[in-house]
Amino acid sequence: MTDRRLRDWLTHAPLTDATRVALLGFPSDEGVRRNGGRPGAAGGPAAIREALFTMTPDARHPAPFVEVLNHTADLGDVEVTGDLEADQQRLGETVADLLARGVVPILLGGGHETAYGHFLGYVGQGKPVHALNWDAHADVRPLKNGQAHSGSPFRQMLDHPSGLCTGYTVAGLLPWRVAADHARVPTEGVWAEDLTADRADRLVASLDGPTLATFDLDAVDAAPGVSAPGVGGLPVAVWLRAAEACGRSPHVRSVDVVELNPLLDLDGRSAVLAALTVWHILRGVARRETG
Repeated sequence: MTDRRLRDWLTHAPLTDATRVALLGFPSDEGVRRNGGRPGAAGGPAAIREALFTMTPDARHPAPFVEVLNHTADLGDVEVTGDLEADQQRLGETVADLLARGVVPILLGGGHETAYGHFLGYVGQGKPVHALNWDAHADVRPLKNGQAHSGSPFRQMLDHPSGLCTGYTVAGLLPWRVAADHARVPTEGVWAEDLTADRADRLVASLDGPTLATFDLDAVDAAPGVSAPGVGGLPVAVWLRAAEACGRSPHVRSVDVVELNPLLDLDGRSAVLAALTVWHILRGVARRETG
């Protein structure tokens, strides 16, 4: 009998020509600070890995999951200096390289400023991309004193001079978290109360071009260890269904999981939620590869 955990595949797993998926951390919460949120998300990548590495492959269908793990690299964390714009550019350069290799990056945040660095990977490739955000907020706020922050990434994408953001979908919005003017910015917005598991599946199935998906943990109902906790958000089952659907979709070329704040977590529950989100993305990729 064996009791192998994900750490057995992912610890010191290097990038090779056979790599299909790569984990990459972005331990930044400078954007959260600028946005007036609760600092601590910089510890997210380490906490997600700690929880993820204790998990097992899918016990019901282990072989496809193990096949993905055999072709998954953990690239550690992007160097973060506190200069958010430079750090986002550095993240984008690494994402661009992974996309060029045909690798699916799974980025571990960090605040939601991670998403803009994520997008810069497509800019570096000169490739158009649709943004799909699972979030309680629209995150289309203007810059503050000319500076980007965790509430501005999708405004930055839509306003980028390259014109490479082809559209913006956000699902999980809370009506008491979003200004009416901001709710009108996305190409498509879905309120949390209207987002069922089946609708999450249909939303992902409707994608028809390259897409980056981003999962902000504050969309989940009463998740304690996040930068901006809320009540009345998505049930965990709907959230994980969305994660697996994105992993399964060939249109989703990259994913990030953001806003875990381990300093404010309760018994590591939010870290487990973040890690389980990654686990479901990996299981979705396994289904993508096996058809």
